[in-house]
Amino acid sequence: KAVVSTQSGHYGRGGIFFTHPADYTPVCTTELSMVQKMVPEFTKRKVKMIALSCNSVSDHGGWCEDIKAHGNLEEVSFPIIEDPSRDLAVKFGMLDPDEKDAAGLPLTARAVFIVGPDKKLKLSILYPATTGRNFDELLRVIDSLQLTAYKKVATPANWQAGGDCMVLPSVKGEEATKLFPKMRVEDVPSGKQYMRFTPQPE
Repeated sequence: KAVVSTQSGHYGRGGIFFTHPADYTPVCTTELSMVQKMVPEFTKRKVKMIALSCNSVSDHGGWCEDIKAHGNLEEVSFPIIEDPSRDLAVKFGMLDPDEKDAAGLPLTARAVFIVGPDKKLKLSILYPATTGRNFDELLRVIDSLQLTAYKKVATPANWQAGGDCMVLPSVKGEEATKLFPKMRVEDVPSGKQYMRFTPQPE
């Protein structure tokens, strides 16, 4: 149920695609355990998940048992693509030149791709194989992407859902005051009024 051998249509309403260096590796096991625990959060945001690792489907099936044991989970409910030939890893530029397996082949890096409902890439992050991902940050990014796709705002550094946003520079004059009646402008030495903040739009 949780493993597939080819890519499938999992991005109908936005999706996240994350890759792993190999099955039965410690950091990857913690990551996929965490992803499964966060399935309700991704589901709430209508984001589908799919993973990739450079092993076979049969390996994925056995590895899922370890993932479930580590996280005290009942299932691994998202698909894991097999890529033993590394064809997909090469195609998407996911190989880590510094990390190799026992056969001397480069491992898949910890890549993350977030795809929008329009099937366009919205964000990509490449972690080294030795660094685990922060999935809370990925949820934060998804919240920002979903908000800014429909509202004329941007999200500042360390923004969290519900926090103040910034009015886009392209929104001028009366349009800005009409769309954002609670907008405040922060004074800066240059005198330019571009630091415009507003409560998060509904």
